Amino acid sequence: MIHVCSLARLYATVDETKARHIVTLLRLTDRVTRPAHIAADNHLILSVDDIVGEPAEGQTLPGKEHVERLIAFAKAWDRSSPMVVHCFAGISRSTAAAFVTACALNPARDEADIAQTIRRASPTAAPNTRIVAVADKMLGRDGRMVRAVKKLGPALMADEGHPFQLDLE
Repeated sequence: MIHVCSLARLYATVDETKARHIVTLLRLTDRVTRPAHIAADNHLILSVDDIVGEPAEGQTLPGKEHVERLIAFAKAWDRSSPMVVHCFAGISRSTAAAFVTACALNPARDEADIAQTIRRASPTAAPNTRIVAVADKMLGRDGRMVRAVKKLGPALMADEGHPFQLDLE
């Protein structure tokens, strides 16, 4: 099971879910400290900004190397305990990472079903389309991941995302 939240809810979510794996998607990585009970190898930090177009000076565009690391981390996860995925607001980067993880771990599962499941769980979920597009190519989904996310339409506007859990099956 994957739990998605904002940075503000990270530590409470890890404690409540008894998670042993964390994915952090923040460029300013000094804003997060790995909980003491999480092994360093079980905390993936992807230093990226929440952008989909051309980056401004000083910004880090999510790219192939980030998505490769995410997919490798997801595939190495033994699923014996939950994974928490977070970004600053819990709206875009983290929901994209959860979507990518679910698609990578379930190659036969329909992308639209996964995307709709995420939106039903969180009306604020707005997966970062750049992360999704890179993963779509890597996973050989032939544009279906991108179409599934675009079909969701606009998310409910919020400063902080509605936290949610995503079952992988």
